[in-house]
Amino acid sequence: MSRWAAWHRLGLAELHRRGAELELLHRAMGFATLSLVTLAPLLIVVAAADPFGHGGFALWLVDGMALSGKSADALAHVFGPTRKVISTTSALSMALLALFGISFASSVQNGYERIWKPASVPWHRIWRQVVWLVMLMVYLYAQVQTRHVLEGAPRILLSMGVGVLFFWWGPHFLLSRQVPWRYLLPGALATMAGLVGLRGFSYLVFTPLLVTNAISYGPVGTVLVVESWLVGVGFVVYGGALLGRLVCEWLGHVDAPGDPPARETREPTDRGDGRTPTDRDTGPRPTDRGPGPTAMRT
Repeated sequence: MSRWAAWHRLGLAELHRRGAELELLHRAMGFATLSLVTLAPLLIVVAAADPFGHGGFALWLVDGMALSGKSADALAHVFGPTRKVISTTSALSMALLALFGISFASSVQNGYERIWKPASVPWHRIWRQVVWLVMLMVYLYAQVQTRHVLEGAPRILLSMGVGVLFFWWGPHFLLSRQVPWRYLLPGALATMAGLVGLRGFSYLVFTPLLVTNAISYGPVGTVLVVESWLVGVGFVVYGGALLGRLVCEWLGHVDAPGDPPARETREPTDRGDGRTPTDRDTGPRPTDRGPGPTAMRT
């Protein structure tokens, strides 16, 4: 009984309930699938056009998953860019990638909307999704570039600071600035802390798993490990925002969402014939002038 009371006191039960209501695991799996289908090809194309040739998306995965040695080589073999990517990419391919990329941004936006429940915005908010997607690619590409400029503690602090700024700005921009900045800061801090924890988990679990899967299943095994890691990233992104919302509620800055309003039910005004009082008042009334002509003849 004391454990259950401590569970409630820490708010973990409410966090679990909100996560189930948000379908957190389902959204994380959708995040991973759309990331692999859209974000990876876009970043591979960008990396192929990079004049510095610093590795692009593969190097970002290596850095984000804390890989080294054979595991990093196996990942770079699958996701490493080639110069032929630019010459073989058609306009139709880029259009499809852009379409799927907007779907990815829309999915993230919908997740933030389910968490904060702002007022609905018109359909032309799609430009916000495009801007957010471009800024996401810039953020990831900049993370790769800092690897060749800084190292050690300065790079870690810079990466964490830029990450907090991105996850602080992203929900504010996608939600059409309906949620104040101060309410979104706890979620950004929680998201970045979760990504740091996921990096440590990846170092302990995914690094040896990537090597064994690459030997056993080839490139498919590598993709499966990357997909599992992306599920964790999606779980952290949505879970961090949800935890930030709960922190604001615990501090009294945001009211907890109430129960949905009950549907109005129109009750009949009369249990007899179902007519309204006006119909009964204006309907035909019996007369008091005695019997009709037929009764008089009889």
